[in-house]
Amino acid sequence: MSNRIALVTGAARGLGAAVARRFHAAGYKVALADIAIDATQALARELDTDQGSACAIELDVTSKAHFERARDAVHERWGRIDVLVNNAGASKVVPVMEITAEQFDQVIDINLRSVLFGCQVFGRYFADRGAGRIVNIASLAGQNGGSATGAHYAAAKGGAITLTKVFARDLAAQGVTVNAISPGPLDLPIVHESVPADKLDKVIAGIPVGRLGSADYIANVAVLLASPDAYFANGACWDVNGGLYMR
Repeated sequence: MSNRIALVTGAARGLGAAVARRFHAAGYKVALADIAIDATQALARELDTDQGSACAIELDVTSKAHFERARDAVHERWGRIDVLVNNAGASKVVPVMEITAEQFDQVIDINLRSVLFGCQVFGRYFADRGAGRIVNIASLAGQNGGSATGAHYAAAKGGAITLTKVFARDLAAQGVTVNAISPGPLDLPIVHESVPADKLDKVIAGIPVGRLGSADYIANVAVLLASPDAYFANGACWDVNGGLYMR
């Protein structure tokens, strides 16, 4: 994979950082894109001191113009892009009856508008090249209506799954595949910080495999879907939730 290029959004920390690390370990050149540019640059330097195979891009995923600038910057640097991982996401848990218009718009913009813009900008780029892979990070909340992470977050992730299917149909004839990964609860610092220990114990008890998921495993699935061999995987929502939700 040494000649393949991937751009990962929300790459400064958490799942995005794990995805970026895994792609880099698989031999990809990786553009780490995040609005938190200092943390993003630090991770890029950690992966590659000379930044010949990892670079940091400042990206506000709510802006289509930012996506276009990121695309152009990476193409100018390495001459091509093969993979987009739409990972950026954020939410603040608020009871559904108390969500304000401002809170709703912010969560929708970061989690759903970003998927639309990323798929538009990179989908067109990949279609012009005749090949490309887009992997959208969704969530179990978008499938089962779970509100533990906020109803606005669940709505946004449900929309991301739908957009995945729409773009998958639209771009397939041009050699571009679009898939979503829908993780269940993951063993990440943000989970342990935001969910009380007794509540988290109940969540784990409800997962058939009896444990939280791994960000590294989600990253492995992303690398699989991004590979040239994954040409027949398209428009799918890949459930990785330990059996917590089965369709």
